Amino acid sequence: MLAKRLDEIPLTPGAAHPVPAVDRCKARRKQRLSDAVGLSQFGVNRVELDPGVWSTVRHWHSHEDEFVMVLEGELTLVTDAGEQRLGPGDCAGFPAGVPDGHRLENRSGALAVYLEVGSRRPEVDETTYPDDDLMVRHDAEGRQMFMRRDGTIICPAD
Repeated sequence: MLAKRLDEIPLTPGAAHPVPAVDRCKARRKQRLSDAVGLSQFGVNRVELDPGVWSTVRHWHSHEDEFVMVLEGELTLVTDAGEQRLGPGDCAGFPAGVPDGHRLENRSGALAVYLEVGSRRPEVDETTYPDDDLMVRHDAEGRQMFMRRDGTIICPAD
């Protein structure tokens, strides 16, 4: 289907990162907008964060650009450079290959909603989590795998 209504796209809760900080992300809810309309070259997600919830564990991508735009509420962007408040209409970009871990946190008392857009290059992309001994790579069969930086497999990411 070429078009869908937002209320037709399911909200998927949580995050699967095998580190203690993932508890801060479990109440995150995503709507995979690009998947719902059959796109494969880039991803677009609508994300809801309740008060106190993080978008993810701080990370950066080797071969995938990321872009976020706040639709409603207030978020705190956390990067290597520090923290920055983002509100409705504010956006941020994270170029591929720049080792600056980032995440969004809802430190307000109200729901925050944002769009995230990213290129999809799973055949070459590696995701690094600088605050944890964690990476995501693809194995020989193309499955995402959580692993330690030394290459020790922790578990499949899917």
